[in-house]
Amino acid sequence: MGLMRLTVALGGVTLLVLAGGCGSASARFHERAVERSLRAEIVTGAGFRHLVLSRADAAGPTLHVYLDGDGTPWLGGHPAVDPTPRDPLVLDLLVLDRGPAVYLGRPCYHGLEGEPSCAPDLWTSARYSEPVVASLAAAARHVLAVRGVRRVVWVGYSGGGALAVLLAGRLPETVGVITVAANLDIDAWADDRRFSRLGGSLNPARQPPLPLGVYQRHYVGGRDRTVPLEVTRRGGVELVVVADYDHRCCWTTLWPAVLADLARAAPGRLD
Repeated sequence: MGLMRLTVALGGVTLLVLAGGCGSASARFHERAVERSLRAEIVTGAGFRHLVLSRADAAGPTLHVYLDGDGTPWLGGHPAVDPTPRDPLVLDLLVLDRGPAVYLGRPCYHGLEGEPSCAPDLWTSARYSEPVVASLAAAARHVLAVRGVRRVVWVGYSGGGALAVLLAGRLPETVGVITVAANLDIDAWADDRRFSRLGGSLNPARQPPLPLGVYQRHYVGGRDRTVPLEVTRRGGVELVVVADYDHRCCWTTLWPAVLADLARAAPGRLD
């Protein structure tokens, strides 16, 4: 049985009310969001709709926008029916962040894959394409406007880190970018894994550098085999290497220190 959704329009945002369901990746993801007391909304971007998760108790002028990994683009040699992430790691990082923060979902993820504008290339070869990035940017602008936020810090895990860098150059409100285990050069990453290159996608390594005033920290695990250190280094950014960590472990342990470093980096400007 799939996820049952009831939607209610409110102030230009569609609130998502979870009514049950089981089995699918999106259903399990929504259950995990509910377990963590996160409020779910559907926000319209540019041609796509996006899941937004947030806590109800945090407000302020700087918003941390969390972007998840690629989930499951492929399954059994074919594009997955539902690419939604199976791992709740980014939800756990979000919950540890006591400041204003939201989870911004990708087009066609989280039970939205059946919408008319969706096609499997948007979570396979074109997962970082112009339509995906443009719609995420539009959805983020809407979130910032509704919350009255003046500044944004992008936080991206794995493939979400690639998107964080791509998005940071598009919103002038950007004051920071944090990535974790991110494939910041998608061509080098595909070559290393012996995958076909993502021909429909934008490569963060080929984008203009971000302004010098933008805070950047790019964390990578020394034992990461999914996105190895050398692949990330080719993204042309300064890395923070955590020797004993891999792609999944143990970023929740480090996260309070990551957020403390962010807060110390520009007191007042990021508050």
